[in-house]
Amino acid sequence: MITDFTSLPEEAKIWIYPSSRKFYTHEIEEIDLKIKNFITKWKAKEELFLCSYKFLYNRFIIISADQSHSTITNQDIDLLVHFILDLQNTYAVQLLDRMNVCFKQGKYIQYKELKEFKKLIKDRAVSAKTILFDNLISTKFDFENYWEVAIEDSWYKRFL
Repeated sequence: MITDFTSLPEEAKIWIYPSSRKFYTHEIEEIDLKIKNFITKWKAKEELFLCSYKFLYNRFIIISADQSHSTITNQDIDLLVHFILDLQNTYAVQLLDRMNVCFKQGKYIQYKELKEFKKLIKDRAVSAKTILFDNLISTKFDFENYWEVAIEDSWYKRFL
């Protein structure tokens, strides 16, 4: 069942899917509806299954699920990945590539390959204070506290 994101416990599981490009307004409306439909049907037989999502910066799809009353199985994960793959194919974007880095550059969100990001650091095009998105976090608590973090406070600091 879809619930308000704020009502999920801090230990709720979270999945972050960064898009390789910003979504257009008409795409966001379509994707929003598709996500709602998916979540509504995902584990509909389990009354205590609570799930939520966010669509941030017109670029990040964040899905969160409370596992305290309902276990997320490998089959459930497969369904989620299949859904994300469908979005990826429909909108011609990358959503599952974890070897890319998303960071803020002024008011814009950049999406770069790790190799290119390392070069930006070397060329001082980004600094230790640059805010990046740690899309590898796995709980709501980490999302709320460590998703947007300065490079110097992240595991990427080893590239500085």
